[in-house]
Amino acid sequence: MTIEANIPTLPPLSAQSGNLRPILEWLARRAEPVAISLGAILTGLALFSIFITVVGKSPIDLFKLMYTGGFGSWFSIQNSLSRAAPLLLTALCVALPARLGLVIIGGEGAVVLGGVAAAAAALPLTGSVSPIIVLVVMAIAGMIMGGIWIGMVGVLRHYRGVNETIASLLMAYIAIALMNHFIEGPLRDPASLNKPSTTPLPAEYMLGSIPGMDVNWGLVIGILACIVSWILIEATSFGFAARIAGGNVRAAQIQGLPVGRLIVGFTALAGSFAGLAGMVEVAAVQGSANASLAAGYGYTGILVAFLARHNPLAIIPVAILLGGIDASGGLIQRRMGLPDATVLVLQGTLFVVILFCETFYGRFKIFNPDLWKRTA
Repeated sequence: MTIEANIPTLPPLSAQSGNLRPILEWLARRAEPVAISLGAILTGLALFSIFITVVGKSPIDLFKLMYTGGFGSWFSIQNSLSRAAPLLLTALCVALPARLGLVIIGGEGAVVLGGVAAAAAALPLTGSVSPIIVLVVMAIAGMIMGGIWIGMVGVLRHYRGVNETIASLLMAYIAIALMNHFIEGPLRDPASLNKPSTTPLPAEYMLGSIPGMDVNWGLVIGILACIVSWILIEATSFGFAARIAGGNVRAAQIQGLPVGRLIVGFTALAGSFAGLAGMVEVAAVQGSANASLAAGYGYTGILVAFLARHNPLAIIPVAILLGGIDASGGLIQRRMGLPDATVLVLQGTLFVVILFCETFYGRFKIFNPDLWKRTA
């Protein structure tokens, strides 16, 4: 008697790999921006090391001090987080329009005017209204001012065909001039002699610190803004339409998408985040609107956004990293005798390398499933 055993047959190896192909494709596409961005950072650090060696200093000592000044102690970490708070918001000013294919580099203008608007809105309310209401009014005023300022860039881009990069940059210079006019003229506090500024906020009207930390609530505001922006882009029809328009404007117009409203809406929303950063600087750091609002956060936000590939969630760790590098500038200056602008040289080097590495996307076979050869 013959006994037949029902032994299951395994599919061929090619079939098994075919089942894994969607997973491998997903991993490859997600790994590409991480690998290229990491490579850009390492390349930028290598070039910066050459520069430090040429000026007669040790790159190893500098990087040690950079880590110590940014993340070496609890005090350093809190300082880095405080500096990262405005970067979260100014990076969104670049990242959101980038989803539509727009390059906005004038967020600094929205920051300074948002701070001035927030300080002006608080002047008639302090002393007669509760601090919570004053802070809310300041935030709304800063966001409206920033939204209008960058929104005008979107209007010029869509209705007049003006290049948004040049327009936003030139408007940033105009905004700084307007800030100087207001804080040295109509809004100037007579008691501010050496450094013109608006009337300082009373202590009870300042934006406080997170419990248990010496970091203001601007960090929480920035993180929430990044999360909300990611949901807007990835989980709403408004964000889906923006991504289609950013990929092919002509195709979006053929499909009947409101490209004009998307451009103006996204630029205005981006500007409102930068204006909110100005409000946080006034209410949590400076206590008044003054020339220190033009601290370069709008320009550093460009580097943060490009390094994060315009992903709102990736902006969070990148902003903290850049905040730590910025926080280490003073320690580098004291210990190594280098100017404080050394950190700016590093940021500029990283930015140039990141722009150069943009040309590598889609060129590596390992990260591009379209170039993989299907096995028989």
